[in-house]
Amino acid sequence: QVQLVESGGGLVQDGGSLRLSCAVSGGIFRINAMAWYRQAPGKERELVARITSSGTTNYADSVKGRYTISRDNAKNTVYLQMNSLKPEDTAVYYCNADITRGTGSLIYNYWGQGTQVTVSS
Repeated sequence: QVQLVESGGGLVQDGGSLRLSCAVSGGIFRINAMAWYRQAPGKERELVARITSSGTTNYADSVKGRYTISRDNAKNTVYLQMNSLKPEDTAVYYCNADITRGTGSLIYNYWGQGTQVTVSS
């Protein structure tokens, strides 16, 4: 069964940095686009960053210039480097991936369990 496992969340001071990782496992599959979302208390879940299979990236305006999304295809892993963190970045961060399984052509969308990022003021 395909699984997405996030790691790297935690508590950091205002202006600090964290790197989140999301590893995909579970069998034969092909990973298309991967993305990071976040959801703060009282807020809707929002797209933070996205990266295609070819490496094209897209960022939310609120994090552009501070966050960097990248992927290691050999490790089936996507990363989110977060620098110059602010208290308003505090949220649960979720990994998301579009995956084709086996020899099929249908793309399935998967979510990780989420990892808490807390930025103290």
